[in-house]
Amino acid sequence: MKVSVQVPATIANLGCGFDCFGLALPLYNEVSLEETIMPGSGVEINILDASSNNIPTDKNNIVYRAIELLYNYVGQAPTELKITIRTGIPIARGMGSSASVITGGLIAANELLGKPADLDVLLSIANEIEGHPDNITPAFVGGVTLASIEETGSVTYRQLPWPKDWKVTVCVPDFELATDISRSVLPEMVSMKDAIFNLRRASEFVHAIHTKDEELMQLAMQDRLHQPYRMKLVPGLNSIMENLKHTEGVLGCVLAGAGPSIAVISNGKNVNEIKEIVHTSWNNINIDSKIHTYSVETSGARITKGIRQF
Repeated sequence: MKVSVQVPATIANLGCGFDCFGLALPLYNEVSLEETIMPGSGVEINILDASSNNIPTDKNNIVYRAIELLYNYVGQAPTELKITIRTGIPIARGMGSSASVITGGLIAANELLGKPADLDVLLSIANEIEGHPDNITPAFVGGVTLASIEETGSVTYRQLPWPKDWKVTVCVPDFELATDISRSVLPEMVSMKDAIFNLRRASEFVHAIHTKDEELMQLAMQDRLHQPYRMKLVPGLNSIMENLKHTEGVLGCVLAGAGPSIAVISNGKNVNEIKEIVHTSWNNINIDSKIHTYSVETSGARITKGIRQF
């Protein structure tokens, strides 16, 4: 049996919600998993359309590691497996490429095993590999999510009612930024003042999307916990944010996840002007980019082939 799973891209943090908020976008990776019939053939991992040559194709691959944890959960070990990963999400750009393939691999493996794990278990295993739930959760369930890790290791989440008119313009530069590098510049401790600032903004964020309050949203997407420290890793980010601050229709400009991509939240107006501002700002410092505007993807991961019937 072969199972294929399509998983959306995700953007985490959204400014104020460091390691908590995330949303799904209509770009996708696909993970296919099948048990091979040749005894002793081992594990085969194929990467299709990848834009990076640094993805492991052995048991160090994060998809295999996630699958192995699920097999261990049911008291088994993966033996003869063929894993195929087709990438449509830019790698190392802050768009949840690793979270998407971890999610796809777990859902496919769970299907092959007869669905022994529920969503709570899959989220917990995925988080064990990914390290935080802000990308993982919207990859599984879609939409905009608030997620947290409990002391037990379980993931608590809620979906938030994102206004349909609000758009996400994703600006992807032509360079990569590894998450571990982006995290390495963050301080181990922050001031009480900055912690309270983000607590206030995160509260405003939740209220703003429930009430479609554009004015409040412009305040809510500000951050003092991670973006100020990551500015130096993304050339032009500060000037782009300044240039967009007073652009009509812009509700916020934030790093996409750990960067280097930028996400501009707007009410759907002046999208072309937003694109031109970002393109020009980066072009002036010789950075090429791809810029597209999306609606939030309301559906999460879905099985496209091999649904098991009971």
